[in-house]
This record gives sequence, C-alpha cells and structure tokens, in this order.
Amino acid sequence: MKYRSEIDGLRAVAVLPVILFHAGVGVFSGGFVGVDIFFVISGYLITSLLVADLERGQFSLLTFYERRARRICPALFLVMAACLPFAWVWMGPLELRDFGRSIVSVVFFVSNFVFWREDGYFSAPAELKPLLHTWSLAVEEQYYLFAPVCLFLLWRFGKKALFWATVATALASLALTEWGWRHAPSANFYLTPFRVWELLAGSLCAMRMTWRAPRGNDALGAAGLALILFSIFGFDGKTPFPSLYALAPVGGAALIILYARQGTWTARLLSLPPLVGIGLISYSAYLWHQPLFAFARIRALAAPPEELLLGLAVLSLGLAYLSWRFVEQPFRRGPRPWLPGRRVLVASCAVGTLFVALGLYGNLSGGLPERFPIPAPGSREAMLLDTLKGNELGQDCWPDGLKPGAPRKAILCPIFTPENPKRRILIIGDSHAHILLPAFAQIGKTDAVSWMGLASCPPFLGVTVRGAAFGAGVCEPFARQQYETVKAGGYDMVVLVSAWSYYLNSLSEGPADSASMLPPEAGPADAGGAIDGAANGSKAVFARFIPRTVRAYADLGITVVLIDQMPEQPAFPQKVLRQAVYLGRSGGVSPEQFEQAVRETSQSVAADTAAHGFATAVLSRLAGANVWVLSFKDLFQQNGVYLWGDRNGSYYFDNNHLSLYGARFVENSLTAAFTRIEQATARN
Repeated sequence: MKYRSEIDGLRAVAVLPVILFHAGVGVFSGGFVGVDIFFVISGYLITSLLVADLERGQFSLLTFYERRARRICPALFLVMAACLPFAWVWMGPLELRDFGRSIVSVVFFVSNFVFWREDGYFSAPAELKPLLHTWSLAVEEQYYLFAPVCLFLLWRFGKKALFWATVATALASLALTEWGWRHAPSANFYLTPFRVWELLAGSLCAMRMTWRAPRGNDALGAAGLALILFSIFGFDGKTPFPSLYALAPVGGAALIILYARQGTWTARLLSLPPLVGIGLISYSAYLWHQPLFAFARIRALAAPPEELLLGLAVLSLGLAYLSWRFVEQPFRRGPRPWLPGRRVLVASCAVGTLFVALGLYGNLSGGLPERFPIPAPGSREAMLLDTLKGNELGQDCWPDGLKPGAPRKAILCPIFTPENPKRRILIIGDSHAHILLPAFAQIGKTDAVSWMGLASCPPFLGVTVRGAAFGAGVCEPFARQQYETVKAGGYDMVVLVSAWSYYLNSLSEGPADSASMLPPEAGPADAGGAIDGAANGSKAVFARFIPRTVRAYADLGITVVLIDQMPEQPAFPQKVLRQAVYLGRSGGVSPEQFEQAVRETSQSVAADTAAHGFATAVLSRLAGANVWVLSFKDLFQQNGVYLWGDRNGSYYFDNNHLSLYGARFVENSLTAAFTRIEQATARN
C-alpha cells in the first residue's frame, strides 16, 4: 500500500482537537469528533491491507492479528504500566477498584462495555478515569475481530456484492445510531453496533480507492477539511452525538481520503512536516493524554488550572514521540531477533495475563484499602468519610422501570409510620426526592410520610419525558399512578421534589446526561427534534405543565408543597473529600485546609442562578392558596458561593445529590417550614 503523507496529516487534525478538548480548551468544543475521524482512517487502512492480501491470495488471519498486535499492544501496555504507580499512590480504594476492572477490560478489548455499564446516574465523573479513552480502541478491535472474516466470506461473491453489503451494513448502523441517541444515549456512544458505520465509511473508501480510484479534486478535498473544522469548532456537548451530525466529520474524512490526493491544495496542507510528524505519533499521543489529565485531576483537590492541563497536553506529545521512537517503531518493523515471527502474539498474551492478574487483584481486593491507614473509629478522617453515605430509607422501593422489559409500576413506600398520625404526607419525585427523605425524620414523629418515585422521572402530569438513560414513554405511567394514589389515598399533603432544571434541555441542544420534555400531543414516537421549537421546547413545556400538575393536585383539596432543587456543584465532593483523607498529612486532615478546598470547589451563586434560575422563577410564581414553594439554598450560601460541605464533611455524595449528612443539615429548616405550613392551613 502506497504511503500517503496527507493521511498522517489527517491523523494530526484528529488527535490535536481530542487532546485540547479533554484539556478543557473551550474553543475546541467539538474536539471529540477526532475519534470519529480515527475510525474512518482505521477502516480505510485496514480494509486496504485486507483487500490487497485477498487479491494477492495471501490472506491470513494469523498474520493480520500479528500485525494488529505489533501496532497496538506495545505502546498500550507501556501506558498501562506507567499508570500503575500513580494509581497505587493517588487513587482511593473505590477508585482503584474501578481502575482494576478497567485494566482487565482493556486487555480483552471490552472496555467500551465496562464504561457503558459504569455510565450511570450516580457514576464517577469521566475525567477521573485514566483508561476511559480505551473505549475507542475496544470498538476498533471488535471491528478487527469480525471485519476480516466477513470480508473473506463475502469475497467469493465478487467485489460488487462485497461493496453493497458493506453499504447496507453501514446504513443500518447509521440508522441505529440515529435511533440510539434518542433512546439509548450511553450505548449509542460506547457500543460498536452504533459506531461501526464510521469504520465502514473508511472501508468503502478503501474499496473505491483500490478498485477505481477517483482523481484528486481540490474542491472536494477542501470541502472535507471544512466539514471537519466545522465539527471541531461548531459542535459541543449539547450536540446529539453520534447521530446524523456525525456525518460531518465522517464525511469530511472520507472526502479527504478520496479526493485530497497528491498535488491538491488540501494534500499539500496536510502534508506539512509539523502535521505529518504529529500524525506519526498520534496513536501514542492519544494513549498518553487521558491518563495525564485524569491523574492531574485525581491528585488535585480543586480543578487543575488550565495552564497545567495545557502543559500536560504538550507533555503528552513529548511522551508520544518517545514511545513512538523506542516502542512503536521497533515492533512495527516486523520480526526482530529478540522477538521473531508470531511470538509477538504469545508475548502480548503473556503481558496481558499479567495485567489481568493485577487488575483482578485491585478489583477483588476492593482497591487495596490497606495502602492507607484505616481511619480509627471516631477519628476526624472516619467522620469525614462517613458523611459521604447516602440515604438508605426506601431503597427497597425503587422500581426497576428503567430496565428493558422490567415492570413499570410505581411503588408506594411508607417511610415514617407514627401511631395516630396528624397528617398523611406523600413525597413524589425523582432521586432528589429520595435523598431528601431523612430530612423528614422530625416530621415523621407526628405525621405519616410515604414516597413514590423513580430516578430521572419528574412529577409532571401529561408530559412526555425523554431522559439520558431511557426513551420517551417511561415516566408518564409513573406520574399518572402517583396522581391516582393521591386521589384515592386520602392524603393531606403532597410534596413534589425534583431536579427541575435537569429536564429543561432542548431535544436538539441538551447535553448527553440531561433529559428533555415534550408536550403530550408529540407522544413517544416524536421524541426526535421535529417538534422542538419555541412553543414546544422543554422550557415552554415546563412553564405550561408544572402549573397544570400543581393545579391537578390542589383541586383534590390537599396542600401542595414544591421544593426547589439544591445547588448543583461543579466539583464532585466525594472525590475532593477522599483525596483530603487519603492524601492528607500524617497528622490528619487539617480542618482549615479542608474548608479552603470546599470554598475553592463550590458553586458560585451567580453560576447556579444562571443554570437553574428559570425553573426557580417558574416555581416561585406558583405559590398561593394551598400551594407552598420552599427553597433551602440559602442554608448553603456563604460569601457568594453555595458550599458543598463544612469542616465536618460533605453535604453531597455526588455533585447534585445530598448525602445523609446533607439531608440532616436541612432537617431543622425543613421541619420549621412544615410547621409554618401546618399552622397556616389550620387557620384556614
């Protein structure tokens, strides 16, 4: 296969935006599309090699996998080995446990499945996972597992049959990903069936170039580069991805492969020595950047400064050159005296086995907690860690409605059941309602308190909700069952609690971990972006249907209480707190230092208002006869920030859910508010 320097230049265009995107450089808001460009390049190169082997009659699966092992394993194993000492020293037990699991999955090239399963509502932040980026290697390896076999089997039917079979498979995968971003966003991002069309786009380019190569075309080559640049600087975290939007970077890469031939302006640009040089080391650069960023974030209590991350981005290129020069190149030159023939496969299996053993040890041991002195019962460290516990009340009442095929039935869960209760209270909402249950402990001494809820399902009547973890049609039955329970159950008060702003994102603009609302006339079948306009966007739906929901409950003759959501934090308090404990000085954790870390990583009042002010304003306007709106944000406010903890621990167990300690922190204020409501309703 003839070397094309412009392809290495295209690799540089792919890897640099990925690195800068992960470094947090805002202008590269769509830098994540670099991975999609890599998929196209991989599909093109691998298919070109396989087709050439088939045409020469030299096709060999063993030879193919030996080449893949020489290309992928040495540098990957080097980076994994380099991660081990930093993980040992800087990761807490829970983090090291998960890291051990990721090591095992990387060896077997199934890390995309592991990270998909970890991508839950309460999961650790992605930027703290050193091997997260290996999901894309897993996708490629899974493609390599099936592509050669399929290519060999289809070859006997002729080139035309092979080409159209590839087209059909690519179109089916593209249709699947267009469905996936709406109904299974996490699987759509990580799993191969949703991504394989991007690799097959490269395969189709290879077939075209091998059998009837088109002439170079300046206009089409430049259009390809323009599409890629548009994606890098125009897309952001709110862009549904992958989806039809991915046609821009994928199509751009395909146009460059097909038409940016030697002599074209685009080829000359991409063949500039700096770009070619970065392209040559792009694989190693991709491997190094995520661990550098992740461990910098793990080690720091507050978010690392942008200057540090930019410095690490440069360092990743330096390390990439070294690993390319002294690791990648020696192995890629073919059999060496010290590793002849196909023994590279045996060596890869041996090294992989060692990593599997280490990963299993780290995972099954619970993250080797003995690395750190066990906090003595009653010590400050033990007290701090204890505040990370979440609410256990009513955990047995979580329905499995989000799981495919599970019964979607809301469960009525008694929490506090005093004898001869003065009032019967039902708390309704999502996970934010659940974590607030301990704050009703004092109220539960005199009032019967029950709850019904489901994570990511708000208490909206008549609204279709499309969430990050599920498609439309899941939450509506729960809301209706909750209303019918109140209607038939003789309750005196219903309390609506939710992460209100979580559901305010536009279908076409919401971030991947958000949810959206549709008007009822749209229905589950229209959970795309077609109806998402000014009148039917999530904010408009919220403003129309929250009042209707409140009125429906109030018309039952009961008191309605709405509780505004707690401040959402930019940092993950559990990570900061554990770092303070595990990396603290031998004399223990300084209360002053911990308080300073809390202040530096807490949400500003201005930022929280910008993010959640719309929902708060809508809720506040609903207060009136028999309808109360409560907010406890001021409890967390100090000097212009909403603190996520105090010197005694964390109010949160992640960045938006209160811990048990946090629920108890608001307990007195919540009890006082309900006492006022009781007195006011008694007078009426």
